[in-house]
Amino acid sequence: MRFPDSFLDEIRDRVPISAVIGQRVAWERKKTNASKGDWWACCPFHGEKTPSFHCEDRKGRYHCFGCGVSGDHFRFLTELDGMSFPEAVERIAEMAGVPMPARDPEAEKREEQRASLYDVMELATKFFEEKLQAAEGARARAYLRERGLTLATQREFRLGYAPESRNALKEFLAGKGVAKEQIEACGLVRHGPDIPVSYDWFRDRVMFPIPNSKGRIIAFGGRALSPDQPAKYMNSPDTELFHKGNVLYNFARARKAQGRDGTVIAVEGYMDVIALSQAGFGNAVAPLGTALTENQVELLWRMTGEPVLCFDGDQAGLRAAWRAADLILPAIQPGRTARFALLPEGQDPDDLVRASGPEAFRKVLEEALPLADLLWTRETQGGVFDTPERRAELEKRLRDLTGRIRDEAVRRHYNQAMRERAYEFFAPADRRGKWRQGGGERKGFRRETVHETPGLARWRQSRPADAPLKRERLIVALAANHPELLDEFHDVFERLALSGPEEQRLRAAVLHFLGEATEADKAELRAHILASDLGDYFGRIEYELVALGDWQVKPDADILDVRDAFLNILDLHNEFGLRNGNVENMQELWLRLIEEGDEETAERLMRAQTAETAGRHPPQAGDENTGRASGRKARN
Repeated sequence: MRFPDSFLDEIRDRVPISAVIGQRVAWERKKTNASKGDWWACCPFHGEKTPSFHCEDRKGRYHCFGCGVSGDHFRFLTELDGMSFPEAVERIAEMAGVPMPARDPEAEKREEQRASLYDVMELATKFFEEKLQAAEGARARAYLRERGLTLATQREFRLGYAPESRNALKEFLAGKGVAKEQIEACGLVRHGPDIPVSYDWFRDRVMFPIPNSKGRIIAFGGRALSPDQPAKYMNSPDTELFHKGNVLYNFARARKAQGRDGTVIAVEGYMDVIALSQAGFGNAVAPLGTALTENQVELLWRMTGEPVLCFDGDQAGLRAAWRAADLILPAIQPGRTARFALLPEGQDPDDLVRASGPEAFRKVLEEALPLADLLWTRETQGGVFDTPERRAELEKRLRDLTGRIRDEAVRRHYNQAMRERAYEFFAPADRRGKWRQGGGERKGFRRETVHETPGLARWRQSRPADAPLKRERLIVALAANHPELLDEFHDVFERLALSGPEEQRLRAAVLHFLGEATEADKAELRAHILASDLGDYFGRIEYELVALGDWQVKPDADILDVRDAFLNILDLHNEFGLRNGNVENMQELWLRLIEEGDEETAERLMRAQTAETAGRHPPQAGDENTGRASGRKARN
């Protein structure tokens, strides 16, 4: 049975080759980089002690540097396990979750016809190549020389010339025995009921053969030599072999040229790809004269998780970058995104490498913007946000933008990133960019400006005698009802100095449960605590916190709001409370106040004095404001 190439490509793309080979070998941990799909093992085809067998998920290939074997998914199974080819296909299809195609004589016939169309396209490619070197190709050769392309580059990309004739290619193919129907099926002539005699599609153009992912020619692009032509660039029409939105020019070569840790560069045109390849950037591809499509983005992600999309340095190029960002945004996932390289105004990659050399283009790549930066710049560039309404409008646009991201985890991080950028953007000029390291061994950073909820404002206003304990209760309650916080703040939560014994017990219960729980069990943390001997205490403080206005404690609160509340209360705890048993050095603060006399230092000194007083005179056991498990409601 003959399998359609499209079916074989689909199941290969769905199953990483490491999943097939990993059933028969043990991967070498020191050399393997699983996050990049780069795997090493001792070769299963010959005995060896040092791993020299390598496979790459990105390319779907394996190779042994010891014995020289290489191949794809199917060859591995046929050569190592002795399967027949249909058996190997069936095994990969089963792993991919794709049903085997039913035997269809008509489909097989069409597949045979497709195979013959590849032969016709190869004949046409050779025809164009020969015409480029003939006398009639003089103008085309002169054009390519003007563009700085060497003869070796022209041959590598199989560039050619379509003569200024209505019948040159058609007559050549007919002379080789190619049927009229095949010529038409390849899109090499214009034909139809309103055209009495078909004629060549391309005339007087420099020709760019377009290969598929396997390097077979499936279409052509043509660049007009005469300024009178209405279309400077023209592609083949869609055919059985070619669908413009599903193909990237130079895909097969770029995948080979990536290198083990390389990326892929998407540029706008044929000449950009070829000029970059000649300059040493063989990993460049291009859409075929249209804006990037979803299918083309998928092709990029097959090669690398973070392709660089390169756009011309003018307004049209910037608008194209924005359209590409909007296209990619909904589909980004962990390990699947893009960076955006914007060229100097008025230049494309071809211009840049010819005028300034490869290093100039490499610098552009190094300065490529992450997707989040490009979107933020677009939404804020040239904007005036001098009123609350305008600032609220910007925040709404950012929420709507990030809300389009389908992946929940990435959407959450984008929301948080945009909110933090907005906080920083709207902060007073003298407070922007001021982030400082947390105290002690705490990892991460703490914000200078605290954006308080009404509940958090009440914490700040609480009397020194009961405020520390109330802050501790809010911290442990937020963690108990939202354990996902501890994915980010586990070390902070674990090392935080807590004075209340019940609060310490509750923290210990949270940490113990999460240490034993699987990812799926985390949602049961609250129910586990309520069912334990801490249940009455936890239920009471949860009720009191919500009543005081700290609604972020509720289990159904939005995680972004919860995270903000958690960061704020940690800030207040570190500012007002005792940090690992020590207050901020008051002598140092007095000296700084004398030298600088600024308001912030004065406030910090007063807070340190208050904290020290609270540490020397802790609340008594009978005080109704201790908020401990005494059966009486804590009050502000």
